Amino acid sequence: MLLSGHVENGHIILDTPVVLPDGTQVTVAVQSNGSVPNGNSAPPDEPLPSLYDRLQSVAGKAKGLPTDLAINHDHYLHGQPKRQ
Repeated sequence: MLLSGHVENGHIILDTPVVLPDGTQVTVAVQSNGSVPNGNSAPPDEPLPSLYDRLQSVAGKAKGLPTDLAINHDHYLHGQPKRQ
């Protein structure tokens, strides 16, 4: 059975009402209408780039950081006592 509908206020509204028994298993396939609610223009079938792909342009660019930043980041960010 193939049913059509739309999303309204976060709920799926079927174009033609149908009564299904409790416990009926359903699958929802989202069809792209060219825009995604979060403002991303990528179609939902395309995977998003990985975190590495998104951040590789800035990786390793910071200069003048303390040599113990990895172990003492809470000290430098939040004023906690140093761990050494």
